[in-house]
Amino acid sequence: MTEKTIHQPTSALETIRQTRIQKLADLADKGVNPYPYAFDKDADAKFLQDKYKDLPAGEETEDTYSVAGRVMAMRNSGMFIDLMDPTGKIQIFSHKENLDEETMKILKLIDLGDIVGFTGTIRRTPRGELSIKAVSLKVLSKSLLPLPNKQISEEKKEQLKSHTTLTDVETKYRQRYVDLIVNEQTRDTFRKRSLIIQKIREYLTNQGFIEVETPMLHTQASGANARPFITHHNALDMDLTLRIAPELHLKRIMVGGLNEKIFELSRCFRNEGIDTRHNPEFTMIELYQAYVDYNEMMVLTENLVSTVAQEVLGTMKIQYGDNIIDLTPPWDRKTMLGSIKEFTGIDFNEFFTAEEAIAAAKKLHAPVEDTDNWGQVVEKVFEVTVEPTLIQPCHIIDYPREISPLAKIHRDNDRLTERFETRVNGWEIANAFSELTDPIDQRYRFEAQALAKANGDEEAMSYDEDYVTALEYGLPPTGGMGMGIDRLVMLLTNSPTIRDVIMFPTLKNVNQN
Repeated sequence: MTEKTIHQPTSALETIRQTRIQKLADLADKGVNPYPYAFDKDADAKFLQDKYKDLPAGEETEDTYSVAGRVMAMRNSGMFIDLMDPTGKIQIFSHKENLDEETMKILKLIDLGDIVGFTGTIRRTPRGELSIKAVSLKVLSKSLLPLPNKQISEEKKEQLKSHTTLTDVETKYRQRYVDLIVNEQTRDTFRKRSLIIQKIREYLTNQGFIEVETPMLHTQASGANARPFITHHNALDMDLTLRIAPELHLKRIMVGGLNEKIFELSRCFRNEGIDTRHNPEFTMIELYQAYVDYNEMMVLTENLVSTVAQEVLGTMKIQYGDNIIDLTPPWDRKTMLGSIKEFTGIDFNEFFTAEEAIAAAKKLHAPVEDTDNWGQVVEKVFEVTVEPTLIQPCHIIDYPREISPLAKIHRDNDRLTERFETRVNGWEIANAFSELTDPIDQRYRFEAQALAKANGDEEAMSYDEDYVTALEYGLPPTGGMGMGIDRLVMLLTNSPTIRDVIMFPTLKNVNQN
């Protein structure tokens, strides 16, 4: 985190809290409700800063506005207050010449973090700070805990005596509400996340897609290779899994012919590890288009991402860490086998048994197991040798059949499928297929997955008989693509971890041993 927060010792926190609780009582004695029902606010900070940007220093107006926000700094015993709202900061000038005696007493009971409404006229100070010359104030929410803010009043510094920089960054994620209050960078990231999702919807809608919804509770986990969360429905007395992917339900909709282009922005849940790019609960978009193949999906993917980047950031050249990444289409395309050969000199297409592939992979220090099939070996070798080098956007195409149970067999090589994954900064951000539409082949692939699951592969897909039945009614030639929204937001906001772009990431229980 670039903006530091402050950690107060528990004893100091409790001292401050008790002092503020006493101020609650003092406000009550004055007939003030510190938690009122509403406030008639008619302007925000940005509106005022924009409207009066040309007001000269030292000038005043008779224009009167009411603003509300959180007190982020107090100077000269409250004469100058920095009031923050979601649009920015406005200074409040609160002086006894403009406020009556009783209001001045209330002003002395205001602390950093309080939410307060002020009414007054507009002036620009001789130093050039746009201000509201307050003629009245209203306490809107009394804060009982101090903000972990760099901007600490002199009174608070005296109370705390000392303060230290927060080193446990998990506090940033556990108390996101405080992080949002204190850090503009965090607020900016989540505003951009909202805008990114909005622009994705706009782009797809303009391309003729319609948005649909599918269940989050499934009778069996399918649509991806992942370990599910399992829950139980009491009334039906049946186990259910949380959705790991919306894929098979969306393709059922394609069978039904609702529209030739559909998409869903969905929450998915996978009972897997947590790291900088994985959270058990995440957001993805899946889309399907009839009568196209994975080539069309490549074009759609790069146009979608580049358009969103341009509209949100104003550029297709973004910085992530130390790298400048150019999202301008078209993006490079490399076959999985070809890229491995390029980096290792080994052509895995020449190995016709898993044993041969495993032997070669071990020489490359790939983490293969003796039970892996040829496709799994190829994937692991790729991840070790090629994946980290793919900084600029690139479609890795033509994946092995064994690891692609929902993709069509490649028209030129039946060991492969027409599948691609889009890589940026070494990460997968999208996965797409020429969708498998042959129900007989799909049944065979599900049977192979079921066998793998029976042999201990917890991430293998379940056999979905109803989906095969749907395919027997006829799925048109279809291209499909899934994209991780969280990783895309990470890229477009230069965020180093997925926890920075998920409002409330999954964390270990603090009371858990």
